[in-house]
Amino acid sequence: QVQLVESGGGLVQPGGSLKLSCVASGSFFVINAMGWYRQAPGNQRELVAAIGRPGDTNYADSVKGRFTISRDNAKNTVYLQMNSLKPEDTAVYYCNAEALITLMRRDNVWGPGTQVTVSS
Repeated sequence: QVQLVESGGGLVQPGGSLKLSCVASGSFFVINAMGWYRQAPGNQRELVAAIGRPGDTNYADSVKGRFTISRDNAKNTVYLQMNSLKPEDTAVYYCNAEALITLMRRDNVWGPGTQVTVSS
C-alpha cells in the first residue's frame, strides 16, 4: 500500500504565493512520475503539472510561468510552488504518483486533496 499526504493549502489573496507538498509513504520499490491535479466545483479534474523521476516537467498552459513543480527523490516528496495566484486557481489540489510496488506491479495513487482558495 502507498499513501500520499498533501499539505500547504489555504487561503491567499490574489497575487500571493503558496507551496504545496506531497509525501509518499508505505511499501513500494520506487516512485516514478508524480504530479498535481486540481478540481474546481463543477469542473473536471485537470492536470496542473507533472514531473518524472529524472526531473522532466510538464505544465498546463494556464499555470506556465507562475507555478513550479519539483521533487526530492530521497524523501519521496513532490512540491508545487504557486506564485501570482489568481482567483481561477481556486480548487482542491490533488497529488498523484505512479508507484512501482514490485518489478511487475505499478499502482496509480491519489492523495485526499488540499483546498487552495484565492480570494481578497
